[in-house]
Amino acid sequence: MYEEEPSPDRLFALSELSFSHALDADDRAYFLAAAVYAYAYLLPDHPQARPEPTDPRLRLAVDLYNRGLTRGLQSADESEVVLKPGLYELPFGTLGIKVDRSGFAWGDLVLTRFVSVADLQIRGLRNRHRRPGIGIPLAARSTRTDGRGNSSESSRWLSQDATVAVTAFLRIDDVYDALLTGEVTAQLEVYAADRYDTVEIDGESVPLELDVSAALAYSIADSALWDFELAGFRLGDLGPSSTRESGRGLLMIAPYQPGRVPVVFVHGTASSPLRWANMTNDLINDSLLRGRLQPWYFIYNSGNPLALSASRLRQALQSVVTKLDPDGNDPALRRMVVIGHSQGGLLTKMMVIDSGDRFWDLVSSVPLDRLEVQDETREILEEALFFEALPFVSRVVFIATPHRGSFAAERRLVGLANRLVRFPSRVVEMGDDLVDALRRDPEAAAERSLPRVPTSVENMRASNPLLQTLVATPIADGVKAHSIIAVTGDGPVEESDDGVVAFESAYLEGVESVAVVRSGHSAQQHPDTVAEVRRILLLQLDDESDN
Repeated sequence: MYEEEPSPDRLFALSELSFSHALDADDRAYFLAAAVYAYAYLLPDHPQARPEPTDPRLRLAVDLYNRGLTRGLQSADESEVVLKPGLYELPFGTLGIKVDRSGFAWGDLVLTRFVSVADLQIRGLRNRHRRPGIGIPLAARSTRTDGRGNSSESSRWLSQDATVAVTAFLRIDDVYDALLTGEVTAQLEVYAADRYDTVEIDGESVPLELDVSAALAYSIADSALWDFELAGFRLGDLGPSSTRESGRGLLMIAPYQPGRVPVVFVHGTASSPLRWANMTNDLINDSLLRGRLQPWYFIYNSGNPLALSASRLRQALQSVVTKLDPDGNDPALRRMVVIGHSQGGLLTKMMVIDSGDRFWDLVSSVPLDRLEVQDETREILEEALFFEALPFVSRVVFIATPHRGSFAAERRLVGLANRLVRFPSRVVEMGDDLVDALRRDPEAAAERSLPRVPTSVENMRASNPLLQTLVATPIADGVKAHSIIAVTGDGPVEESDDGVVAFESAYLEGVESVAVVRSGHSAQQHPDTVAEVRRILLLQLDDESDN
């Protein structure tokens, strides 16, 4: 305790000395004291006493506050930061902490376990984006509010591995008086990084310390999605007939936020949303994009026929738009961008074309409504082969997409896929039912061949009729399309390929732009690809501003 208000110089020195002693003695009370002294130096009761922006001690004082608070609130085993109310000992008195639990709500989820990321060594991401500021950067786990794992409208699309980047801030009441009496009272507040990047202090916006990259890396490190990649290719799962209602297959890393443009990423063969981590990390931390877009991901069993996977994607997007904004009050939701890599690019194109009868004509010359098939067979075929461009998708990006086929599919994978891929029972039953119906129809029975359900790899052969029809089908009016084409080596791009897809296959006439990236097939992670996607998204946001 003090008989008079301590000077800024003394406060800074006391913070440094307290932190140094705390490190030597591993003493929680002195770590918290370092944070309190640093707060008093940085945010005194009298604004005119604040340090000048050019004071070299300013950043160090912020670090003393952040690190002192982190160490002072850590659990005994240092595995997490415990954010709970209580009375804590200080070398000169006590620190009474109240907790504002409003910041623990994330959509309809509750943040429960908080891990410090300040010293976290991250792997799997090319860049680590940090923003200096005040507060403790944390990675938080979340649970359902009802405790039973049930999801509501705001959280049904959140990944089970979702980890939230948050910042914890301790707001101290009348800090000078508290130092004089030895009774410090404070309120602990939590701010989710996807919604806040500043905290209001005495009418002034102060930057929060942010480390979204570390939280993202923490989330993907042990994700179950790594196991899905090959398993999802081998084992098909078309899902129940209620797919359209459930929005199955769409994943989000944060609850839906009106006013932000959805950017939907569609992975390729034997892949998963995790392959978009580097791009996601760079885009959501970009100063011009942050807070203006929301990344979503489509996950699907990539061995299934293209038309069925595209049907799943279409249903998922229709469901999310209908459920989140049934009255059409959010224009940004209807300016969606869909980005597909490899096979995902083919599914993406099927979101922005009108099918007419062209895909059914590949199956039979007999109209579907004339065939005597089971209701479920008719439903699957109608959803997969008869569709219109989604009106809320306004821009698409194709990355390393085999519009005219993949030579890898021609040479290596067709036989392997036929041995490995196991279709869902509903697809097998649908195929058998369709063939039986065609055999019973006199006109269809006279046709040269009966249809067989293909794997996605067969669909990506250059000679495949569906692929040839898809590349010849124009993109709907009003939709802007862009191509990013990967090639390896230093030779002429027109004669090059990425190891899976040739330039001439990935090239699509009539798009807004074509960018060539010197990369192998996994070009979605290449820095030049990220830079081109950033450029395209800025165009989209500029269009938003003009409308």
